[in-house]
Amino acid sequence: MKVASRTRQAIGYAILCLIALAFMAPLIYMVATSLKPEADTFTTPPTLWGSEFRWQNYADVFSYLPFQRFILNGVFVAAVGTAINVMVAAFSGYAFSRLRWRGRNVVFILFLATLMIPQDVLIIPMYVMMQNFGWVDTFQALIIPWAFTALGAFLLRQFFLTVPQELDDAARADGAGTVRTFIAVMLPLARPTLAVLAVFTFISYWNSFLWPLVVVNDVNARATIPLGLQAFFGQQGTQWSLVMAASVISMLPTVILLILLQKHLVRGIVTSGLGGR
Repeated sequence: MKVASRTRQAIGYAILCLIALAFMAPLIYMVATSLKPEADTFTTPPTLWGSEFRWQNYADVFSYLPFQRFILNGVFVAAVGTAINVMVAAFSGYAFSRLRWRGRNVVFILFLATLMIPQDVLIIPMYVMMQNFGWVDTFQALIIPWAFTALGAFLLRQFFLTVPQELDDAARADGAGTVRTFIAVMLPLARPTLAVLAVFTFISYWNSFLWPLVVVNDVNARATIPLGLQAFFGQQGTQWSLVMAASVISMLPTVILLILLQKHLVRGIVTSGLGGR
């Protein structure tokens, strides 16, 4: 029985490794292409590695375009947008779960219904609104419109519903008001869920392409990473080795964020959206 169990386990691990390799194949090819000389990018027959490892491609990315500006813009927009989104989601999730007020469930259902509206449908009215505010081609236009979403409020509400009411009663017995209970008791417990929301929101901002394409006019000054990557496709042709090198660089912030928040993510994914009263 032990031999059969170990055999099944080995087969399972082998299948998982093959699936992981299939998912990693595009990433491996992207990294390999980023290190190729441009002449080796399209060879017949195609090869994984070029004739040499050209690390200079990564330096050329920053001289070909103001890529460092794109990175700074992307980090700023994603970080500020994530901070606002997480803060608003924490407040609204707590209000929808722990506070008693007339029409709470109706408002929550209407708030949640906004998730069914595709963001692409909102592009034109959102652009008109930004134009009326005078925010076109500004960082405010890149951050504010998508900083208030129902997903974050839903995740936090579902988590707060799993917290025993006795904790609130104990805090009030110790003289804590609503605000202090929220800050001192609820927020520390919600760290894993907040981490999940922060990662999802950061990646959403970081990878956003359509909205920056619409609202940004001065690409060199306010473009984020996806819009900056498009600038590599010019009238003089496309240097694919530089595109791949820039793509590898653009992945690093999200990879670092995932590594730093890995423990919180595992706990947050397990607890987010489960249970309730």
